[in-house]
Amino acid sequence: MTFMGSVRVRLRSSGIIILGVLTILLAACSEPPYNNINNGELQVLLEQGYTLIDIRRPDEWRQTGVVEGSRLMTFVDGGGRVTPGFLDKLQTEYSADTPLILICRTGNRTSTLATYMVEKLGFTQVYNVRNGITDWIREDRPVVRQF
Repeated sequence: MTFMGSVRVRLRSSGIIILGVLTILLAACSEPPYNNINNGELQVLLEQGYTLIDIRRPDEWRQTGVVEGSRLMTFVDGGGRVTPGFLDKLQTEYSADTPLILICRTGNRTSTLATYMVEKLGFTQVYNVRNGITDWIREDRPVVRQF
């Protein structure tokens, strides 16, 4: 192989690697398959009768309280394992076209669940409360502790 042929092969290989890295970076920047909402948008959707599911654990509900009207369904246990029966219960109680709002402590667990619901379970109207109950409380919005 000539020097120029060798340079072309290296450039082609480098180009493929760079293209791969760019693809990964762009995918990481893409919009999620669900809708992120803030607290003002959450309030509007609740007033319209949308279902809010608080996926935290019972100890977290007791610690902070919950948004009034929340449906309490624990997604993962303290070790990060999906609660047995959670996904079956979700699919049994709600059809894939039911608009559902998910809230947790900071929005991380709900982001993971929302992605799974849309991409694997076929749900079409999933909303994630960005920054979770933490931000709701920070904005001095009401919570209830009777559950």
